[in-house]
Amino acid sequence: MNKKKAIFNWSGGKDSALALYHVLKDNKFDIAQLVTTVNSKYNRISMHGVRNELLTAQGLELGLPIKRILLPETPSMEDYDAIMKDQLTDINSQKITHSIFGDIFLEDLRAYRETRLKEVGLKGYFPLWKRDTTEIVNEFIDLGFKTIVVCASSKLLGNDFTGRIIDKDFLKDLPKNVDPCGENGEFHTFVFDGPIFKNPIKFKLGEKTYREYEITKDDNSTNASGFHFCDLIP
Repeated sequence: MNKKKAIFNWSGGKDSALALYHVLKDNKFDIAQLVTTVNSKYNRISMHGVRNELLTAQGLELGLPIKRILLPETPSMEDYDAIMKDQLTDINSQKITHSIFGDIFLEDLRAYRETRLKEVGLKGYFPLWKRDTTEIVNEFIDLGFKTIVVCASSKLLGNDFTGRIIDKDFLKDLPKNVDPCGENGEFHTFVFDGPIFKNPIKFKLGEKTYREYEITKDDNSTNASGFHFCDLIP
């Protein structure tokens, strides 16, 4: 069977890990590299706030190379689109045909991704698409993956949720209006062990902080959103 050559959009979190697990199991794609956006000012994974050293550790334990796309601290949509188009054009020139995502149900986000990919001759693939999120997170736990919450929206969750391992007790404690996979951006995670890792990634819990960001909407208006972070120290 001729496998399609693909990049995998790697956030470092649980949905990425489970999607990658299924892609590797299905064996339909040759994963050329993991692609991760990194905040160039802080040298951390965009939005998740995870240190670059821990991203490197994930790549080593997964046995896959990582391509980092550097972004400004708070890029405009125009800046983001321009940077991504330039990078994806380069990726397409390497005979890569597909870009794989861990998205689950956000229709607007998928449409946006597919439109941008089409502009540079790539196709999107979404292995978790439209699956029930409660089923997904329980499968993730049952497979033996380990992940920790590194970022949580202050509108929905207190800072006591950051630094917690996602297990069955964590799911019981989630408010009813929070998606169990955090698909609406309620929380973000760092995966440090599981069936696709050669060895667990070691780290220590660091400082907890609170930050506010200006979020740009589709109409270019902005509003401030607050997030709790838990630093992880390699």
